[in-house]
Amino acid sequence: MGTYLLRRLLLVIPTLFGIIAINFVVVQFAPGGPVEQMISELKGRTGAVMGRMTGGDAAETIPTNERGYRGARGLDPHVIADITKMFGFDKPAPERFALMLRDYLTFNLGRSFFRDEPVLQLIREKMPVSISLGLWSTLLVYFVSIPLGIAKAVRDGSRFDVASSAAVLIGYAVPGFLFAILLVVLFAGGSFVQWFPLRGLHSMGTENWSAPARIVDYLWHMVLPTVAIVVSGFAGLTVLTKNCFMEEIRKQYVITARAKGASEQRILYRHVFRNAMLLIIAGFPSAFIGILFSSALLVEIIFSLDGLGLLGFESAIRRDYPVMFGTLYMFTLLGLLMQIVGDVLYTIVDPRIDFEARQ
Repeated sequence: MGTYLLRRLLLVIPTLFGIIAINFVVVQFAPGGPVEQMISELKGRTGAVMGRMTGGDAAETIPTNERGYRGARGLDPHVIADITKMFGFDKPAPERFALMLRDYLTFNLGRSFFRDEPVLQLIREKMPVSISLGLWSTLLVYFVSIPLGIAKAVRDGSRFDVASSAAVLIGYAVPGFLFAILLVVLFAGGSFVQWFPLRGLHSMGTENWSAPARIVDYLWHMVLPTVAIVVSGFAGLTVLTKNCFMEEIRKQYVITARAKGASEQRILYRHVFRNAMLLIIAGFPSAFIGILFSSALLVEIIFSLDGLGLLGFESAIRRDYPVMFGTLYMFTLLGLLMQIVGDVLYTIVDPRIDFEARQ
């Protein structure tokens, strides 16, 4: 197993490089970069953002037309050159890519163009919100899907199976963000009642509350976003659980156990459960990453949760490339490592699996 893990860890490097390189090339052809956005802002009413280039707060009060804007003639070419240099676009793309990779080796993800904060610090600030939402949602998806999938497999073709299949179909059909909007309309003051808060993970002034009160307030804020992700995420795992159990139930060892007089409960939970749950349990890391980096993103935006989803959305809108590439780097690295964790879980759940022998 050690050789296999070492090989997988070494494969992380070229995979990570390829993903970053492809996205870097795509971004070079995307219109409306940070330089263009800064120039567009400078052509507005004030020159407040020019204070970032000069480094002085006093510059924020200087009118734009006194700092290089020349009316119908546009910006002074020297000002444009300074903006381009400030964002690092005075260097050719290959050199910028090489510098970015060099910094990423030491986890120096640069500084945000528009927040003027280290990207790694921003990720550290937003990560707890996203991990909290993703972890609770993944756990609830498993707690709902596994018992439901087992019940559907045992009662295959019954009224319960047909009725629960309708709920599974709704889970497949309704995206998480659409269900989140529905929850806001129904329960967060949209058009009916306001039983749950709409924004953030904490109420105002909770820093002065007792610890139990803060925990209850946190859980109360988590209800709607977690339910939105669970409803849209339980369908696939439920069907997978049902199919895994039905496949195992039809195998010869189950027929043999029944012939020996073993009870259905003993067969199901002593023999079938371990084999059927192999794929499901080992897939937990991938499921967590999928919920964290896909379903949770739009839900964070809808409920104004200050997590990685909202940070990524705002950085994409503003073309904040250091934040975009920094979050992509961390997401990709975490996803690749979680795949390795999933392989390790395979061997823990079923020691008979030997990846090195298979290779």
